[in-house]
Amino acid sequence: MIQRLFMPRMRTKTHATNHALQSGQREGLKASVAHSIQAYAPAGATVTRSAPQAAREYAELKQLMKQNGLLEKQPLYYLLKLVLLLGLLALGIIFLLTIHSLWLQLLNAAYLAFVSAQFGLLGHDAGHRQLFHTTWKNDIIGLISGNLFLGISHGWWMEKHNRHHSHPNQSDLDPDIDLPLLSVTGEDLFKKGQITQFIIKHQALFFFPLLSLVGLGLQQSSVRFLLLKREKYHALEVALLVAHLGAYMGVLFFSLGIWQAVVFILVHQGLTGLYLGSIFAPNHKGMPVLEKDNDMGFLYRQVVTARNVKAHPLTDFWYGGLNYQIEHHLFPSMPRTSLRKAQRLIKAFCDQRAIPYYETSVLQSYQEILQHLHHIGSPLREASAQR
Repeated sequence: MIQRLFMPRMRTKTHATNHALQSGQREGLKASVAHSIQAYAPAGATVTRSAPQAAREYAELKQLMKQNGLLEKQPLYYLLKLVLLLGLLALGIIFLLTIHSLWLQLLNAAYLAFVSAQFGLLGHDAGHRQLFHTTWKNDIIGLISGNLFLGISHGWWMEKHNRHHSHPNQSDLDPDIDLPLLSVTGEDLFKKGQITQFIIKHQALFFFPLLSLVGLGLQQSSVRFLLLKREKYHALEVALLVAHLGAYMGVLFFSLGIWQAVVFILVHQGLTGLYLGSIFAPNHKGMPVLEKDNDMGFLYRQVVTARNVKAHPLTDFWYGGLNYQIEHHLFPSMPRTSLRKAQRLIKAFCDQRAIPYYETSVLQSYQEILQHLHHIGSPLREASAQR
């Protein structure tokens, strides 16, 4: 049920963009994308390059990253990160087993939601091979972080997330582009069910509450994936998910009892989803959406469809490096510790070539998302007002 309500689904038809909705016409997507890109573009910006030129520019940029040592793996940093997270998890479990106040346990649920999301970010980095040169070592960290500690299939996440990275914000190719109870594109608004239309009309209000379902949606998608497919490490993934569920439910119901455990689960899962969803959303929501057959080169596609959140030590920590979304999409295997330095080089590189590079503050990023969602729902609100 949660999968159907909130997790992304693939689309088979083209969609109306913000500009097309605003003008009241179903114009071609290419013109709308150009309009959207210009909203974030510096003066004189262009994304028109021949394929050979675009390839040369990306090769030049990659060489610049290598010369500065920014693509080197950081195993020590990530091992220390794992040890720290294991320690934080142990503290939460000890608190859970020894303290018998519901209100304090609800604070513990919030604390463990933070720890869970941090494990998710570690698993994300492992999936991108940021930790080690050897694939199986990254897979081990991904399986521990995702399957064992979060209840999320590492294999499912890799399959889905790699498709997203290959075609960010690209119609019918990016699995993250369409959320059943939300619309970021305005596609077929009047063909949706009454409940979905009501939510989309007011989706700017529903956005953050719906993010609380992200964690549960990821877990349900993982179970479905493992039931339908037999991927690498299938037996191990299933065993780790079963171990996660058994330990999670066993410890909670043993230490808290039925009703308090249920309340704890709701708070923990809801806040984990809210945390993860709130750091995922600024990456692409409200940025240009490309048509399926768009032939924009890799460098430009990754830059113009992503939004950076301005760097700050606290922001870098809270977002796990995902606030450097442009740099991350250009070089997914770059360790998060290198992203800050890479940003200075990549931003200068883009400025020199008039490639649209967009970054904003934390609050402004959410304001832009909510404004975008509110605008997308306007045709439904106007139709209701005319009845």
